[in-house]
Amino acid sequence: MLARDDQARHQDRAPRRPSHHHPHFAAAHGRARPGSAGPVVTSKVAIWDFDGTLGHRRRGTWAECLLEVLDLQQPGHDRTFPEMFEALATGFPWHAAHDPHTHLNAPDAWWDHITSVITKALTRLGLDRPRAAAEATRAAYTDSAAWSLYPQALRVLDRLTSHGWQHVLLSNHVPELPAILSALGIDSRFRAVINSAASGYEKPHTRAFHLAREAAGVAHRLVMIGDNPRADAAGARGAGIDAIWVRRNQHTDTPDLEAAAGILLTLSPIRNRRHPALHEVPPVEAIAPGALPIR
Repeated sequence: MLARDDQARHQDRAPRRPSHHHPHFAAAHGRARPGSAGPVVTSKVAIWDFDGTLGHRRRGTWAECLLEVLDLQQPGHDRTFPEMFEALATGFPWHAAHDPHTHLNAPDAWWDHITSVITKALTRLGLDRPRAAAEATRAAYTDSAAWSLYPQALRVLDRLTSHGWQHVLLSNHVPELPAILSALGIDSRFRAVINSAASGYEKPHTRAFHLAREAAGVAHRLVMIGDNPRADAAGARGAGIDAIWVRRNQHTDTPDLEAAAGILLTLSPIRNRRHPALHEVPPVEAIAPGALPIR
């Protein structure tokens, strides 16, 4: 048991939820502390990806989810994972991340678009009742019981917090991401959550990273941690932010978050913003035979 003084220090380090909310993220940039004349200053902020970095859908992502729906609605269908994987390779907002999607930043508008994309994909595959399967995908994909955190996630976030780091989440995800984070018990670790389905900007769009920078406040250390080399690592560096790429070669790989934390706790700030640093961390687990590469 912690001594009383140690408990107090531990509580002082615990992340606090902001009291005001921006429409796109849960902390307003530049909000002054009570009694202060200037903006909030945060010395060290880690920007985290979610899906594939801190957590994952245990039974797989979009292709696997749609196959689950088809198994229930059309038992005996003969569609395979590789077919579904390829059929869903276009049409999602992050497949055209260079374009803003602010017209989709309401949940129903976002899902109407996704339902249309999935319906067209299933129609191309020659499946019966494609619209019904597409409409059922929303409930299946957003079921919080289907999502898990990677084993190291909470431990690493709390370890970094104890060393003075604050956390911002920057994710290309579904509108229901906040509910998923809450169900997983991780939402209180972040000073801000920036979700592309709400902001209308998907990584690697520069505006997505500008929103993260605004949410971070005045930070002298700012580092992005994510599993996607293009959306996370290259996107962050394009916005002048250092990056740690927690590599996952296959969907079944587990990111090594402990190694990423070790880098955060030892690296020195890079002063030249024209050449942001890139650190690469290999996965914890070996590549699974027959797994498809991450798209």
